[in-house]
Amino acid sequence: MSHQQSINNVPNYVKRNFWSGFLFGIGLVAFFDEAVFHQILRWHHFYDRATTDIGIVSDGLFHAFSWFAMIGGLFLLADLRRRQALFWTKWWGATFLGAGLFQLYDGIVQHKIMRIHQIRYVENLLVYDIIWNVVAIILICIGFYLWRKPSELA
Repeated sequence: MSHQQSINNVPNYVKRNFWSGFLFGIGLVAFFDEAVFHQILRWHHFYDRATTDIGIVSDGLFHAFSWFAMIGGLFLLADLRRRQALFWTKWWGATFLGAGLFQLYDGIVQHKIMRIHQIRYVENLLVYDIIWNVVAIILICIGFYLWRKPSELA
């Protein structure tokens, strides 16, 4: 496909840039959460309302989900590069949006509404909740800024 044809399909490719980055961002932050907070620090499992064995199985499913999201985003990224329709600034914006929105969803819905796990099981959980959700909001703000910033076709 020529560069001119790529430019003529910009609205379609902007959406693909968004979904590629968004999926990658979800997968990246989910992978980081699972590797650091579930495995290395052992603060919680994805599902803590049952036995440890169920918690470990839920971690495995969560880990698989994070990899599927990352790989899906990277396949879309490779396709965008092949078509010469990659907008790096928008892609990184969508990556930050995906990461931040997933983390905020985790912090509010999974931690507080569904109560399937907490960040850490300590006496004063408020500090952890505030840090978790503030980091999510910062990621969302960075993503929104980058997504709205004008970008050139790569």
